[in-house]
Amino acid sequence: MKKLLYLMLGLTLVATGIVGIFLPLLPTTIFFILAAGCFAKSNPRLENWILTHPKIGPSVIQWQQHKVIPLRAKFFAFTGITFGYLMFLRISHPTLLLAIAVALMMSAIALYVGSRPSKPIES
Repeated sequence: MKKLLYLMLGLTLVATGIVGIFLPLLPTTIFFILAAGCFAKSNPRLENWILTHPKIGPSVIQWQQHKVIPLRAKFFAFTGITFGYLMFLRISHPTLLLAIAVALMMSAIALYVGSRPSKPIES
């Protein structure tokens, strides 16, 4: 039963990642990273498909082995965070307290992304 849940979650994450390829502000790689984790617990063949995929695999492997977020991905993350926050402000007209709370949360995410190495550290 647990394997089936991981398999279904993995397939859902892959589908979301594929949608992210076509929607500019929806991230892609994170969904494939999470899907690979689910498939590692449910279907090694699908995990291998992600890891050996010529476009997806290298980013997933870099994350798994070195916790690396490439500069290009950081740029898109920061752009998406900024755009998302500006849209939040424009559409929802939040109270000052909520605007500050969301800004702090998004800043924490941006700090985490920015703190990850952009390439593997040479040992």
